[in-house]
Amino acid sequence: MRAAAEVVHRQGAERTTIADIARVADVPVGNVYYYFKTKDELVVAALCEHARQLELLTGRLDQLSDPRERLKGLIQTWMDQRDLAARYGCPTGTLAVELDKRDKDGLDVEAGRVIRLLLAWVERQFHELGQPEPDSLALTLVGAYQGMSLLTNALRDPSVMDREGARLLAWLDSMEAA
Repeated sequence: MRAAAEVVHRQGAERTTIADIARVADVPVGNVYYYFKTKDELVVAALCEHARQLELLTGRLDQLSDPRERLKGLIQTWMDQRDLAARYGCPTGTLAVELDKRDKDGLDVEAGRVIRLLLAWVERQFHELGQPEPDSLALTLVGAYQGMSLLTNALRDPSVMDREGARLLAWLDSMEAA
């Protein structure tokens, strides 16, 4: 699943083959076919891996006692991935856009589910901070990430992630505690 997520992120779903996944996973192609009969099953595996990685990240951040620090940790994680974003964009966001362009097979909805997991976690943090309209603030933060990830990728400029991440950190610091 990790190999599927990695290769789909780098190459996109359409260009990825089962042989590509096998090569990165360092297993025979037949082993991959045993678990994943179709490319769509590989895409689902990649999305499951994205969800798993998000849960691991938010689980680590949940160890912090302050929701503002959790949000800042999330932003710092995004900033730390600036070189990856410059080359390939956001793993889930770019895949969601690609899947939306395909015939409606439901995979676009699955990609949206992963993004909803992030939105729900961010919303909980704003709720814990006592902020009004935590759902809107979550959309603002996640939308800002998607935007800075897209621009970082389109411009091939990791400094976009640094500048916009710093702006988001300052925005969080400017929020009054409720």
